[in-house]
Amino acid sequence: MPAEQFAERPEEGGNHIMRCATCNKIVDTGGKILFRDECPHCRADLHICQNCLFYDTGAENDCRESNAELVLDKEKANFCEYFRPADGQAAAPHAVDEVKKKLDALFKKGR
Repeated sequence: MPAEQFAERPEEGGNHIMRCATCNKIVDTGGKILFRDECPHCRADLHICQNCLFYDTGAENDCRESNAELVLDKEKANFCEYFRPADGQAAAPHAVDEVKKKLDALFKKGR
């Protein structure tokens, strides 16, 4: 498949945005994500499972798209044709872990 292949997503308020799963910063996609695109903030790959609308750790193979091929490394660029940039409101997995650690520390201090 050519590198020019891209994933489109509908506009949100006139903007094409997503949140990078690596640095958790907002990225203006211009309406498409190429297979080799990188985050302008942290240079991490953007076309990864963790940035996809279908990514769900509770689903089989961590993907809600049943026709998608298995991708082993969810943090590396892949050629999945079902990729759709996730909602810009979603928090990156590592950000969720950080919040959980802070809450655990807060409640442990109170004991």
